[in-house]
Amino acid sequence: MVKKTTLLYGLLAWYGLLWTALAVAPRDRQDWLLENLLALAAVATLVVTYRRFQFSTPSYLLITAFLSLHAVGAHYTYAEVPLGFWLQHGFGLSRNPFDRLVHFAYGLFLAYPLREILVRLAGVKGFWSYYLPLSGMLAQSGFFEIVEALVAQIVSPELGAAYLGTQGDEWDAQKDMLAAGSGALLCMMAVIVTPTQSGKTA
Repeated sequence: MVKKTTLLYGLLAWYGLLWTALAVAPRDRQDWLLENLLALAAVATLVVTYRRFQFSTPSYLLITAFLSLHAVGAHYTYAEVPLGFWLQHGFGLSRNPFDRLVHFAYGLFLAYPLREILVRLAGVKGFWSYYLPLSGMLAQSGFFEIVEALVAQIVSPELGAAYLGTQGDEWDAQKDMLAAGSGALLCMMAVIVTPTQSGKTA
């Protein structure tokens, strides 16, 4: 427990320092604020509910990895992350793919914590313990696409393109959902081949 607690403090410190550094002079302050609403709410929820429900160490590592990627995207705006431009030019892509990579990471990194919740709190077992996290991540991805569109329209319509990161692609939302679903599927396949680790806490 001591080792896990130390690790969690380290992860929280890492994210806090990264978030603070990236809060300095973001490319678009209004977009940065919008992007961070849900992220900060998620961190606050994890802290407040820690005594009632503790994820496993792998789950906390995966959650931190996703939040770190999101912090980078929020700083630059997803369509203008330098790493994405490097990938775009290196692989001859038609657009900056960083936002798509983060949607893939959303499914890949967060399907495992979702499965942990379902297994430990709802007692889900067998086939359903693999299918429901995949289905859940697809549902969440679709839900957040709707939420993002509503937030952009209500809070700051002029930031719509930057906040949504569509880069002129009319099918961007559907492709983002496919990326998240693919990541979640890969995660569940990895869990299937390492069944001794599934559902356990560390």
